[in-house]
Amino acid sequence: MPVWLQILVGAFTAVMASSGFWAWLVKRSEKKDIRTQVLIGLAHDRILYLGMNYIERGYITHDEYENLYEYLYKPYEKMGGNGSAKRVMQEIDRLPIKG
Repeated sequence: MPVWLQILVGAFTAVMASSGFWAWLVKRSEKKDIRTQVLIGLAHDRILYLGMNYIERGYITHDEYENLYEYLYKPYEKMGGNGSAKRVMQEIDRLPIKG
């Protein structure tokens, strides 16, 4: 094996085995988790706010439903959101669609 390849393999192995590298990976994944939690929280808040307004009003328009379901609720659900937002969406599914 050429010397340069031995050095490259050794350096790669040292980086992979270092605790600093693994600490960096863990920190990076924690940031993603926090960002995900914030996004889920914002989507949850918006789904509940809009949903309760539509329920109070007694109907929803097609455009409002599409916006709420396609662009907020589906991504929210895929990111792991559930609970009260799901119940609000079930109520909204029972509303008449106008316009």
